[in-house]
Amino acid sequence: MNIRSLTRGDGVVIGAAVLLFIASFLDTFDCSGNNCDDVPTAWDNGSLLLGVYLAGIIGAALIVISRALPQPPKVIGFDLGQLGVALTVFTAWSALGAIFDPAGSLDVGGSVDAGTGLILGFIAALLLAAGAVCSLIVPVFKAPLIGAPKPAANPYGTQPGAPGGYGYPGAQQQPYGAQPGQPQPYGAQQHPGQQQSAPAAPQQAGGPADFTPFWFAVPVARPLYGEDGAPTPIAELAPGTWYLAVEQRGPGLIAQTQDGRRGILQDTSGIQRG
Repeated sequence: MNIRSLTRGDGVVIGAAVLLFIASFLDTFDCSGNNCDDVPTAWDNGSLLLGVYLAGIIGAALIVISRALPQPPKVIGFDLGQLGVALTVFTAWSALGAIFDPAGSLDVGGSVDAGTGLILGFIAALLLAAGAVCSLIVPVFKAPLIGAPKPAANPYGTQPGAPGGYGYPGAQQQPYGAQPGQPQPYGAQQHPGQQQSAPAAPQQAGGPADFTPFWFAVPVARPLYGEDGAPTPIAELAPGTWYLAVEQRGPGLIAQTQDGRRGILQDTSGIQRG
């Protein structure tokens, strides 16, 4: 699961679900009469518990799971996220009905008003539905909940933690034909004050001469197509992960994934450069 793929709307959904869970333990109504000695909570009313509180919590869980999984499963042809959004809207509608009829089918004497648990549950249900719907249609709520970390400043072509790449400043230059880690032949050591010219870095083959490779992250999941122009994606770039752009190809970029696969990123709008 990739928690960096969660959006701000998902953060609202998670917070509202926690508030809804807390409200289920509070009194559902306030009344004045002879039968109001033991005021029930949502856990004492099965229809209220299933129709409002558990339905909202389950809907929030489905939305978060569908967003965090790279390939969420489908239930009877529907995505988990779609089912979760439908449950949150149903929760808000059920909570609205419970506000107008707090006691429901309970036999309670005297006047009955909505209690703390029901009012708080109604507010949480509205926030839950709003967060679920806005995460699909409002750009601000589509933004990542957790920003992508900055990549380490490594020379292009080196592995993280390596001492330096080809021509890296400060790296010890090896004689021609010598293997790294082997002692240099007699007379090959640098003397103090002697300058050694570093070889020029080779240009990227196949790309423009002025193109410089850079790290980038995508704001939302985007497909990566093969360089042969096939319509089927070879991978999916996930938000919160850094990828390396190695070449400019028209309006797109040739990107390289962590496992070494290369492909064309056709949609480069909104990418974050490292």
